[in-house]
Parts: sequence; C-alpha cells; structure tokens
Amino acid sequence: MSNLETITIERRGRVAVLTINRPDKLNALNSAVHREGVAALDELRNDNEVRVLVITGAGEKAFVAGADISEFEGHTPVTQRDAFHERSLFNSLDQFPKPVIAMIDGFCLGGGNELAMACDIRMASDKSRFSQPEINLGIMPGGGGTQRLTHLVGEGRSMEMILTGDMIDAATAEKFGLVNHVFPAAELGAETMKLAEKIAEKAPIALQLCKEAVKFASRSNLDEGLRREIDLFALVFSTEDKQEGVSAFLEKRKPEFKGR
Repeated sequence: MSNLETITIERRGRVAVLTINRPDKLNALNSAVHREGVAALDELRNDNEVRVLVITGAGEKAFVAGADISEFEGHTPVTQRDAFHERSLFNSLDQFPKPVIAMIDGFCLGGGNELAMACDIRMASDKSRFSQPEINLGIMPGGGGTQRLTHLVGEGRSMEMILTGDMIDAATAEKFGLVNHVFPAAELGAETMKLAEKIAEKAPIALQLCKEAVKFASRSNLDEGLRREIDLFALVFSTEDKQEGVSAFLEKRKPEFKGR
C-alpha cells in the first residue's frame, strides 16, 4: 500500500512490520492512523505470504504516546462513540487472525498502551514507559484500557494505573504481566524478529486456531473454553499441515507447512 501517510509496511519474509509513522507527534493516534491502520490490516489479513505481524512506532522516543488530543475538542458523544466503534484500530488488531507482536520502544501511553494490549505478545525495551493517563484529562480509557488491562494485570493493579494515571517502567510492566519480555533498546529489534520468525515457521492454520482458543479462554468460562478447544482441535485434523507435521516428526525431519 503505497498511498498511506501515517503507516508504513515492510515485509521481511513471512513477517510483516507495520510502523505507525508520526514521530514528530510521538506517533499519536489520530483518525488517519485508525483509518489507514485498519486498511493495512485488511490487506495483510488476506496476504498468505504473511504469517506474523509486528507493530511498532517510528523514532526512538515512543511506540505510541496516546491519542491525538487535538481531535477530541470537536467530538460530540456520538462522533466519539462512532470513532471507537467496530472499525477502530484497537478492535481490528484484536480480531486479526494472525499472531501480532507489539515491539515497544519508548512511551506507550493511553491509546498506545491500549493498542499494545490489543496485540498478542508485547516485547519492550528497558527505556519504555507505560500508563493509562486519561484520568488526568478528566476522561477515561476508551480503547479497551479498562478491560484488557484488567485481564492482563488483575483488578487491583489495573485500578491503580487507571485511577492515578501514573507511569510505570518496563521492569514493572514485565512484573505485572503487561509485557512478555524486556530487552536493552539496542537488542529489541533483533529479539522481536527472532520470536516473530520462530512463530512464522509454524503451521498457519494451527496458529490461527491456537490464537482463537486462547482469546476465547479469557472471555468465557472454563467449560465453554474446553468445548471450543475440542472443536478447534478436531478441525485442525482436517488440514494438510497436520499430516505434514506428523509425517515430519515420524521421519525425523523439519516440517514444511503450506497453510493448507
């Protein structure tokens, strides 16, 4: 997609890197980022060569430093609701069928933290900082912050972050379970790509079904989750990749998954 102004996409083999490209605004999320990000995800969803998505922010200061507050001033309750409804970048990322890794280097605040939490795995540099500071503007999180943060870190920690608006460092975010791993900034890119490439080697349909099952687990009770897992487990047995994986194991060779 060559006509995007706020988003860049780079394909590195089976991994696509989507970069929010507003470094002069600390990659703040405006309506153009949401619109172009959703369009980019639609394209990548249908690209069978892409098996894993990495999302990051341009520059060395921020992943995403929040929403573009300048757009809030003219919004009515109705327009704000519409802006954050079905086709928001948050929901599109959450519903993206392929694994998504957030590569976070710098400020990850407000809508940026919500964007990262909509991803499946979060990798951060040791200079990253996280918060939900909306309370300081007299508002509240609206891109999933109250919900996804609570699922990830628990009610008490979520409540403290949201009610105070205080910032936490990367080590604390890792301790809380908000991020999976923390690396020195100079190593973050290589470590993130190493993980992305490792996942991209797996069977694409199995990856998608695993992701669906895990997300379902956090949004249902155990009995419903177990029933869904059994159905998805049976479904994956219909794939050619299942037969290839079993044959490769028995023949002591590396499998060559085709996504079929």
